[in-house]
Amino acid sequence: MPRFSIIVPSHGVAGRLSLALDSVLAQSFGDFELIPVCDAAGAPAASVGAGYAERDCRVAPVHSPPSAGLAGARNAGLRAATGAYLLFLDGDDTLTPGALAALDARLAETGDVDVLHAEHERVPWWEGEPANPAAPLLARAPQGVFAPAEAPEVTGVRLPAWGAAYRRAFLAEHRLAFPDGHFTDVGFGGLVTLHAERVTVLRRVVVRHLLRRQGSRLNLPGEHHTDLLDQTELVLTKAAELSVPADRSAPLFEQLFAAVLKTAADPARLPGGRRRAFFRRARALHRRHRPAGFRRPGGSLGVQHRLLEAGAYTAFRALRGANRKASAAAQRVPRPRGLRTRLYYRRQLRRRIDPNLAVYCAYWGRGYACNPAAIHAKAAELAPHIRSVFLVEPDQAHTMPEGTDYAVIGSRRSWQVLARAKYLVNNANFAEEVVKREGSVHVQTQHGTPLKKMGVDQSTYPVVAAATGSFTKLLGRVDRWDHNLSSNSHSTQMWERAFPGSYEHLEYGYPRNDVFYTATARDVARIRRELGVPEGRTAVLYAPTHRDYHTGFDAGLDLEAFCEDAGEDVVVLLRAHYFYDRGVRGGSGRIIDVTGHRSSEDVCLAADALITDYSSIMFDYANLDRPIVVYADDWDVYTETRGVYFDLMASPPGPVARTPEELARLFSDGSYASEASRALRAAFRSRFCQFDDGRAAERVVRRVLLGEPPEAIPPVRALAERVPAPAASTLVRS
Repeated sequence: MPRFSIIVPSHGVAGRLSLALDSVLAQSFGDFELIPVCDAAGAPAASVGAGYAERDCRVAPVHSPPSAGLAGARNAGLRAATGAYLLFLDGDDTLTPGALAALDARLAETGDVDVLHAEHERVPWWEGEPANPAAPLLARAPQGVFAPAEAPEVTGVRLPAWGAAYRRAFLAEHRLAFPDGHFTDVGFGGLVTLHAERVTVLRRVVVRHLLRRQGSRLNLPGEHHTDLLDQTELVLTKAAELSVPADRSAPLFEQLFAAVLKTAADPARLPGGRRRAFFRRARALHRRHRPAGFRRPGGSLGVQHRLLEAGAYTAFRALRGANRKASAAAQRVPRPRGLRTRLYYRRQLRRRIDPNLAVYCAYWGRGYACNPAAIHAKAAELAPHIRSVFLVEPDQAHTMPEGTDYAVIGSRRSWQVLARAKYLVNNANFAEEVVKREGSVHVQTQHGTPLKKMGVDQSTYPVVAAATGSFTKLLGRVDRWDHNLSSNSHSTQMWERAFPGSYEHLEYGYPRNDVFYTATARDVARIRRELGVPEGRTAVLYAPTHRDYHTGFDAGLDLEAFCEDAGEDVVVLLRAHYFYDRGVRGGSGRIIDVTGHRSSEDVCLAADALITDYSSIMFDYANLDRPIVVYADDWDVYTETRGVYFDLMASPPGPVARTPEELARLFSDGSYASEASRALRAAFRSRFCQFDDGRAAERVVRRVLLGEPPEAIPPVRALAERVPAPAASTLVRS
């Protein structure tokens, strides 16, 4: 039997789950079992948990559906646990180094106890000093083992469940588990306090609890606050059944009602129609369960007790200033350029939202491209009642497909549609000044799978952070998102870390990649003719990414020399990062600059193979199941200056070349397309081509624009069932 079982619910925190699990596995004390509690198999957190289980026999994942909530997840872990003591660690928290050794040493001093409470740090998610709110409370506890009546302030009602170790036999003896519903810590902590006989404390920080950017979910407005009354009633009813004496029940009663009164007095937590009902039920509980001889606390809290007992709802609201407006201050009026435009936008914001208007934008107005364009096209087919307007910069207006309605960014019409549209779809972000109106729906489509660090994860890389600008403003833009697209579980987890927000992840795939499964051999041949690829040649797409430490485009490779060394039939399609208008000018006929071509998907379809360094195009191109070569001549510099989420060198999509000579040799001897290359690509596709199956745009349109429920959305086809567009070289050989 292990000394400790550490139970880690993971729903909604897949992006940080690995940090929690690593903090446990890195402990110097190794006598434990680690139980991640994950969603159904295949979900992001389940994949993370399964990966750890393969590497360490102490990891034993179990499953609990999201519908079971936090209580269900913890109870699933409790049922599977075999350790002498249980710890419940939240999935985005971490154990401090040496925590398990310190807990074990304390238990060796005290002998078996029912509960061991320890200190914890509440760590701001971004900036600020950590706080240790349990320290003053535990400082007043007796030195050794004590009964709850000796230190009634030290209870599970005031201390979190993840800040303690519980003897498993004690929980089993009294059949203690986490009660259903919200505020489950309150119910569980109260029940544990009622049954515990031997308690001790550890004056050491054991858990670092990450404060989420959105704050505690329990503090958000909603009907769930009535669950606090359910938990309060559960604990006080059990206290009555056990005939707990007043010296124990009175402190518990006071602690429970401190939380109840805080909620009753906060108009932002309860919907308007529920505040009086909450107050009435709280009053009934107070009168029914008030211990004999209970003395009200002093100050304002004591007055609130008195008003609650009397049922004086109006006076109670006035006491805490609840008559003040509950809504937040209105957003500042944005400042589009020009006084007339600002006034015009302000007037448009006062008009009702047009439920049949959608606005699209890609790459800050660089034209009709990427996921927004693919969704726009599918919407015309499946939701023709939705009027669509694409936003573009003035110099891109002439590139818009015929029949596509567009507005030039900065024009009065652009501000009009931004103010009135129900749906706003972008693969980057709309202007800082755009107001997120109540009832509007913002869809962030993203424009690649993240290898390099993104969002707030860039903050520790000075070169990138300086170019990014204000992270506060970035997060303000994130707060406008309602949906965020993902093409694989890796992306879902990294977006959660890089762009913390309350949006919904749509694991539907990238709409721009649909064409990789719908294009035909005729389409491939046509695109190659349009790009000028000579018939019968092997077209190699070279697509290097942007370097934050370079000020202009640098191909990073002598393409003329590469063509000479790679073979007579090789031509190069050069596509620079979208930050640059063009890649190179001039050169021989064997180098075709396709940087200015509107569609990167067309360029991928035309290519027989891809050479890239660290560009996200490799994840998209992998859908075509064609050879990929990684040219990594500056991997160490890139990771040092930009940061990456995983080691591409350890799990590449194909062969890796470090020098121009190695790169050319891979093509001259054919090893770029060898069996070893196929094996690497297969593993890469399995990991990163999860949701791209040719129907991503349809899923987005049905879910967002047509409002179909998640269960009605077409499921993702298995990778083995997908047939990508054929490569031209395949056609030639056949």
